[in-house]
Amino acid sequence: MNIGKKVWAIAEGYIPSESTGPSPQMESHETVCILNAGQVDANVEIMIYFSDRNPVGPYKILVEGGRTKHVRFNNLKDPAPIPKDTDFASTIKSTAPIVVQHTRLDSRQAANALLSTIAYFD
Repeated sequence: MNIGKKVWAIAEGYIPSESTGPSPQMESHETVCILNAGQVDANVEIMIYFSDRNPVGPYKILVEGGRTKHVRFNNLKDPAPIPKDTDFASTIKSTAPIVVQHTRLDSRQAANALLSTIAYFD
């Protein structure tokens, strides 16, 4: 099944520096959820954009055909960690069609907030 697009964008991103609850499950985070329903592996590149500095990336991820991968922005380290308490946005480019969803867990308070939305595609 070939569903999805090769270029996606998430205009909103923010990783809180504080968390409530056990780590890593309840650590505040941003996640990009990637579905590759096709049979061909997808080589994915993520670029991170800021309001006050140059973009960082690409962060390279392989999503095998017929698989899904959930990648926490908190865990992206190469070429540089994404700073906490900083607004950012991202673009996701793939060599194969994929579907991208964005999720945030904000656990700064005991009453947690979870946000999830489909990314913009082109």
